Amino acid sequence: MTKKIIATNSTARHNYNIIDTYEAGIVLTGTEIKSIRNGKVNLKDSYGIIKNGEAYIYGMHISPYEHGNIFNKNPLRSRKLLLNKREINKLVGLIKQQGYTLVPISLYFSGNFVKLELGIGKGKKIYDKRQDIAKKEAELRIRKQLGKNMD
Repeated sequence: MTKKIIATNSTARHNYNIIDTYEAGIVLTGTEIKSIRNGKVNLKDSYGIIKNGEAYIYGMHISPYEHGNIFNKNPLRSRKLLLNKREINKLVGLIKQQGYTLVPISLYFSGNFVKLELGIGKGKKIYDKRQDIAKKEAELRIRKQLGKNMD
């Protein structure tokens, strides 16, 4: 199946060390799907929670559909994630025992279905973020130097 990426969470990999990723479906309404097809979704401040054996995403902003009138829902409402029981039990174990967090990484179409890529991550400390930035800058300098040498 082809993946057509709709939105990505740019701060996810910056703020968290992502250990593992999962693909989850989302329970959405018709006007939310139309708004997503128009690209009006934001994952920036969203996070996942497991409550009563079910996974939910909070803080995902889907703008109201312009022609949706009474059928539009609250843009920041919680949405149920579709994962199987085995995956949910594994996530519960990781989150409770080792202090990991559920972080949405990207939202995409897989065929006609909207899927969410969820990452299991542990928050980075400030010095980890600085090390990552320094490493990226060093790689960029090396690439520039190699590019000049080849010309």
